[in-house]
Amino acid sequence: MTLFQRIFQRPEPREALIPLYTAVMAEARQPDWYLSGEVPDTLDGRFDMVALVLALVLYRLEQLGIPGGAPAALLTELFVADMDGQLREMGIDYSVGKQIGKMMQALGGRLTAYRDVREPKNIDALKAALERNLYRGAPPSEAALIFAAQRVHTTDAQIRGLALEALLKGRLA
Repeated sequence: MTLFQRIFQRPEPREALIPLYTAVMAEARQPDWYLSGEVPDTLDGRFDMVALVLALVLYRLEQLGIPGGAPAALLTELFVADMDGQLREMGIDYSVGKQIGKMMQALGGRLTAYRDVREPKNIDALKAALERNLYRGAPPSEAALIFAAQRVHTTDAQIRGLALEALLKGRLA
């Protein structure tokens, strides 16, 4: 980058959210979700895990009110840009827009499905939401489902306890 570019180029606002997005991706790729939780280690399974963790973070940003609004929007933009890049890398250029639309619809569905069932008292409702959305109707063993539900509760509780500054630094615990 030249001196002229550094002086006159605006910083990309999404760059500030990269540590948080990286942390979301890292949590979604934790092996125990796939081993103990029996999440399918497939393209769909990985997407569903990212959508789940991203939903938990977006709930926290929403809970923070106005200060969390811009980061939530920028984090969602990073998600869209990443998914767009992944699809293009896989050679799905011809229908990327349609696929991104479906992914955004799926993320919206996950946000709705998990919003009211994250409390420990709602374990049965959370397990049902996980069966529909994380396992796509092909339920794992009961032990795996219990593991996943408990892990969602633990992860959500950790994220709920974080300040905006900690989230922006990429802390999820």
